[in-house]
Amino acid sequence: MSDLVLAVVAGGAIGLALGSLGGGGSVLAVPALIYLLGFTPVAATTASLVIVALTTATAVPAHARDGHVRWRTGLLFAAAGIGPAMLGGLLAARLPAAVLTVAFALVAAVAAAHMLRPRPAAADTARPVRPGRAVAAGAGLGAVTGVLGVGGGFLAVPALVGVLGLRMRAAVGTSLLVITVNSVAALALRAGTAEGLDWTVIGPFAGAAVLGAWDGRRLAVRVPGGTLQRVFALVLLVVAAVMLIDAGI
Repeated sequence: MSDLVLAVVAGGAIGLALGSLGGGGSVLAVPALIYLLGFTPVAATTASLVIVALTTATAVPAHARDGHVRWRTGLLFAAAGIGPAMLGGLLAARLPAAVLTVAFALVAAVAAAHMLRPRPAAADTARPVRPGRAVAAGAGLGAVTGVLGVGGGFLAVPALVGVLGLRMRAAVGTSLLVITVNSVAALALRAGTAEGLDWTVIGPFAGAAVLGAWDGRRLAVRVPGGTLQRVFALVLLVVAAVMLIDAGI
């Protein structure tokens, strides 16, 4: 199968996850770029940021039209992560490939465990905002985005619900705004690692992801969110296991 076909298929799947779950798709972008398309870990994390930033930026307006983006809350949350995201981007370029691979696998496993955990019935109700915890959560999310090249939506959605008190649909839409800001911030200090990227692969990958995100938004209306999360979590567990085995662990 050609690299172009693989890029389109992988991009479509990642866009579906981002559009339906508000995150998680980028956790598959890095392993897809490494194992299917032959990118190095550093190049894959940089390319993932490009793909994720484009996909989420184009998905935000549709969620905003539905009234599911809290602009003020999202921008404040994202602001706390800009500095850590930029520092994380600098650090990623200096880490050994094996360290990035193991770290990414562990994050994927944590994301899967979170998705498989039963969601309390109260998760869809508003909660009081705790500014200190909001800043800490935003900073942590930014750091993960910068180092590993993932948007962090699988962390942003529960943080926006549990820390900032957003309802689930608003958290999904707002997380896309947060992911966009963090991804662009991380890319700002990765210009040096973007020079050798294969844009003939990244372009179709990103295009398919953008289209997939639109379909994912419609899919979320028809398929129960819990079902989507469980299927995606199982895929993440397989990806994490493959990456750990590849790293010799």
